[in-house]
Amino acid sequence: MAETVIIDHIGHRGDGVALGAAGDVYVPCTLPGEHVEAEAMPGHPERLRLVRIKQPSPDRIDPFCDYFGACGGCAIQHWQTKAYRTWKRGLVIEALALAKVACEVGDLVDAHGEGRRRATFHARRGSGDDLAVGFAAQGSHAIVPIEQCPIFAPALKGALDAARAIATVLAPTGKPLDIQVTAAENGLDIDVRGSGPLDTAKLSELSALAARHKLARISRHRELVMMRMPPVVTIGKAKVTLPMGSFLQPTADGEDALATLVMAQVKKAKHVADLFCGVGPFALRLAQTVRVSAFDSDGAAVGALADAVRNTQGLKPLKAETRDLFRRPLVPQELSAFDAVVFDPPRQGAQAQAEQLAKSKVPLVVAVSCNPATFARDAHILIDAGYKISEVVPVDQFRHTPHVEIVAAFRRR
Repeated sequence: MAETVIIDHIGHRGDGVALGAAGDVYVPCTLPGEHVEAEAMPGHPERLRLVRIKQPSPDRIDPFCDYFGACGGCAIQHWQTKAYRTWKRGLVIEALALAKVACEVGDLVDAHGEGRRRATFHARRGSGDDLAVGFAAQGSHAIVPIEQCPIFAPALKGALDAARAIATVLAPTGKPLDIQVTAAENGLDIDVRGSGPLDTAKLSELSALAARHKLARISRHRELVMMRMPPVVTIGKAKVTLPMGSFLQPTADGEDALATLVMAQVKKAKHVADLFCGVGPFALRLAQTVRVSAFDSDGAAVGALADAVRNTQGLKPLKAETRDLFRRPLVPQELSAFDAVVFDPPRQGAQAQAEQLAKSKVPLVVAVSCNPATFARDAHILIDAGYKISEVVPVDQFRHTPHVEIVAAFRRR
């Protein structure tokens, strides 16, 4: 049964929050101050489904995508830009305040650029023989089939057609598929997950499909199926051949913005450690001016970085090493070799490494994070050990979502 609620504010996932005596409830696609009619979602008493807006906010704008509200990819397209930017910066302010980290938070840096160069499509069998290829629905595991996505960079052109073709070939396996597509400079790089082992006939079909769609490469669970050419991206002066299924910052402008902020902090350093280095978005740029030692648990990414170094002229010494920094973080004795450390961990943060940095005498630590909560936790460890935090800069490369990147420097007092 529908009820009328008043939206108080936007929560940290982008839903409108209505306050109630029995607890807060969350209504997607709503804005502060709006009076809305909403109904309960089965199995989720804290979430309501929007039925209609009775009294809209003056800050409401029309979403630019026909799938908004059904597709769960974007949380906010219906809010005017100034209010949206204030909210997104506020996510960082709130996370730091909850962790009792006192610091200035800078203006939100817009790093959407041309749009996303990475996407993961989901393919699922529906009722009967229907095959849905698209993104997960809002608050559900159901798949919303899509024909286009306006937040994609032009380089992802053809990605949906290729994903549908792959899903069609693999549909007889009956398994749910995740199809990761990355736009390299010389074509699309696709890694398919969830299919299970494939026989020779299916592998041949995928190889033929890759040729028809002019894919740079297609792999299955990081195992090569077919490669027309090694997929390449440029980082600094270097050409990097992407490992199969590798991580890459979702927008090119986002990578550039984060790297620019990092390099501005370490410009006086002579030897920098790049922890959780991936394929080298920081290391390869830093090595144009300083000596770098780079570490990551992903051996394929470290190998790609090392290959790029060997094939690039004009870099300072750059050593790349495979190392699990969660289980075996660099300890103070090792850290004493560096006058600056950069770390950019996954969403779970870098608690073990932060604890070792806290025991070290490294004069400068630059932290990059995609999770304000774990960033705040790790920041607290460094501050308690005597580091002073600089201004925290939030970076928005996941525009229209609640995800935000952070860069901040910590200096020994």
